[in-house]
Amino acid sequence: MGGAGWLFLFAVLMAAGLLFCMVFFIIMFSDLECDYINPIDLCNKLNQFVLPENLAHAFLAVLFLTSGQWTAFLLNLPLVLWNADKIRKKSHMYDATEIFRTLGGHKKETFFKLGFYLLSFFYYLYRCAPSPFSTLVASSTWMIVALIAESE
Repeated sequence: MGGAGWLFLFAVLMAAGLLFCMVFFIIMFSDLECDYINPIDLCNKLNQFVLPENLAHAFLAVLFLTSGQWTAFLLNLPLVLWNADKIRKKSHMYDATEIFRTLGGHKKETFFKLGFYLLSFFYYLYRCAPSPFSTLVASSTWMIVALIAESE
């Protein structure tokens, strides 16, 4: 497995971690709606994951950029820029006094990110695993070269 294979294997693991993070967010929002948790506890629990989630995604995008994986980088760029804009505007943290008013928007954002990370996970998995067709082509190419060398 080449360098790109290892990069996409790392990306699969990162996407799995980000998926679990988004599932945790959804569960916590559901608990708030059912009144199993109060808004202050919810915000304290979720705010500790907001910046690490954004930084992990940005780090992954930078790895794609530096390794020349342009398709993967361009797929991640809009979400990275959107997260950076939220951090720049200082609206990335959850506020306990506003959480009930903004809960619908936060849930939409979390479901969007869940879908994005899920699609990313399968894309990275596809890019990580060598396809059977490329393996077949490579092995038959070497067989043809060996036969030509043997006949000479």
